[in-house]
Amino acid sequence: MARTARYLLTGIALDPDAELPLHRQVYAQLRAAILDGRLAPGVRLPSSRLFAHELGCARGTVLLAFDQLHAEGYLRSTGGSGTFVAEEVPDHLLSVRRRSKQRAASADRRPRLSVLAEKLLAAGGPRPSGGTPFATGQPALGDFPHDIWAKLMAESWRSAGSGRLLALTAAGHPALREAIADYLRGARGLDCRAEDVIVTSGTQQALNLVARLVLDPGDRVWLEEPGYPALRAILTAVGAAIEAVPVDREGISVAAGRRIAPRARLAVVAPSHQYPLGAVMSLPRRLELLRWAEEADAWIIEDDYDSEFRYRGRPLEPLRLLDESGRVIYLGTFSKVLFPGLRLGYLLAPPALGATLIRAIPLLEAPAASVAQAALARFIAEGHFAAHLRRMRHLYAARQAALIEAAQRHLGDMLTLAPDEAGMHLVGYPLAERARGFDDVALAEAAAGAGIVLAPLSRYYAGPARQSGFLFGYAGATPAAMEAAMLRLAEILKRELPKPEAASGAPPRDEAGEKHCEIRTTGTRRYR
Repeated sequence: MARTARYLLTGIALDPDAELPLHRQVYAQLRAAILDGRLAPGVRLPSSRLFAHELGCARGTVLLAFDQLHAEGYLRSTGGSGTFVAEEVPDHLLSVRRRSKQRAASADRRPRLSVLAEKLLAAGGPRPSGGTPFATGQPALGDFPHDIWAKLMAESWRSAGSGRLLALTAAGHPALREAIADYLRGARGLDCRAEDVIVTSGTQQALNLVARLVLDPGDRVWLEEPGYPALRAILTAVGAAIEAVPVDREGISVAAGRRIAPRARLAVVAPSHQYPLGAVMSLPRRLELLRWAEEADAWIIEDDYDSEFRYRGRPLEPLRLLDESGRVIYLGTFSKVLFPGLRLGYLLAPPALGATLIRAIPLLEAPAASVAQAALARFIAEGHFAAHLRRMRHLYAARQAALIEAAQRHLGDMLTLAPDEAGMHLVGYPLAERARGFDDVALAEAAAGAGIVLAPLSRYYAGPARQSGFLFGYAGATPAAMEAAMLRLAEILKRELPKPEAASGAPPRDEAGEKHCEIRTTGTRRYR
């Protein structure tokens, strides 16, 4: 289908005092625009009448220019449909070849970047993947209540006054703040009010905002090792000195953190379900972390990742609930729970810091997008959110079981997976006899060639001691899709991996002395 120009091409202007006739000026400028790509093949031009009106000349002037361009093959006309740039025009190949050389030369020239930019890009790590059976952080979009959401959005839009089209208050829509506070009181037991809630565009924006207010360049920050690479990138961008603190079966090792950076200014943790390993921070470890923060006069950012998707038992109390000295800043997101394009989350800060955050948001960050906030407030308040979570817990538990069954059937002699009580992904580790030569980055690249996108576990580490494996997202994939993808992956791994060797010698240990985790398909989590 031909593209229609929505406005006249900028840069075309006529000079009545020039020696060149006006119709030749129009011809020359249109021809140049076609040859240098500003008017692409197939673009529809405005009518000669509109063109003449905008240029302030007679229609006959434009018609003369169009006729010349038609005769030379630059334009084509379709009866009743208008005038279009021809798909193939004179000098086309020469023009394209010249532009291609220019683009290639530009692409080969590496831009000069700042030291901060180099660090930021190095810390970026793997990009999230979507639209594939094993994508992480991908909810079951086909099972989202689209009709209910569309109805709430339409009603919210119809009832909105002109104020809804303006920026909201920095802290977010009042009704959404109230709905989030009600949800957190009931679901997570937090003692909070609407005025304590700050609506954000997600976890990353919340972290960026907090970090810029509480950290000075060079301040040391504890980050879980392995951990989410985007968090490292954000903290690098604000000039923080990042300290990778190992995670074991009880969560982040506070003892290791004390050895590495006892006077760190901030710790960022995901105690409910650590990403990517899935460890749940024990109650003694939570209390130990809170004691350290009080002694060091430090802040703790609690990313309550995946707390909604717990399939057995009851999650431990949030750090925020155990915090008696006002050290914990609590973050949550709706993007992974509902759909990624929503881009809404929230934070709870201690009262004194919360007031500062609200004053600073207009100066440091754009407030969260306003259009969907009223609809989300009703979605929560009318019970649709809680009902959706209940359905997704049952669905994701079934999909996790389907993933493990498919892995046992197709990858049982190469990788190991085990059930997890929470979350939206599992980690697959190579068997001991397959660990030698298991390059998860190279294997992920080979799988990508077959349309399977896997996140290599080693890329979630900041330090030199790394463990190989893959992250398998299951929430957004049907059992049939996972079965087919697992079969293709098995063929790739059998082709790419060296033949198995008998395991011998002591198992590896990382530099911090923490034990590596191996997950077996029996459902028992073993630490070697």
